[in-house]
Amino acid sequence: MSVLERNDNGVANDYEHIAKLVRSGQSIVLGDTLFKWYEIAPDDEPVPATIADLARLGLADAARLGELRLRGSVGFVILHRCGEGFYFLLVSTWENDNELWETVWAKDGTDDPGFHPWPLEGSHRPTFCVWELGAVAHERTAWSRYLRSGRGREERLAYMRDTYEGVV
Repeated sequence: MSVLERNDNGVANDYEHIAKLVRSGQSIVLGDTLFKWYEIAPDDEPVPATIADLARLGLADAARLGELRLRGSVGFVILHRCGEGFYFLLVSTWENDNELWETVWAKDGTDDPGFHPWPLEGSHRPTFCVWELGAVAHERTAWSRYLRSGRGREERLAYMRDTYEGVV
């Protein structure tokens, strides 16, 4: 039996895929790195302001304390509401000219007081989910446009202003 003929497609039978909304927010500076800010959530259940504030403060503290080591000068953050109380916080920087590097943080429910590094084990790991890839696809295009430009101050500002909002 070929792989295409099997019924095991990696998707649970009761899974229902919904649309989510990407919203851009105020940029944030962590150390020497400037980040665009994105939030992803169902349209009718946006990321609460208290959670976004907690994420921003947690990242700022981690950068100040050296717990979040950043080498890039620009990048983007995705705060993704993944259900009632679980959030991923994805910190991505552009490195080595054309590479996207990522640090993954998470907060799991009301009993979890703040965001913390997400443990990843093994050599084959998750990266971005289908909703996060909407923002990542936009960022790939925006960064490629920047790389093909003169890469001066104005072009960098244009990159930082080039954000995405919409349904994913």
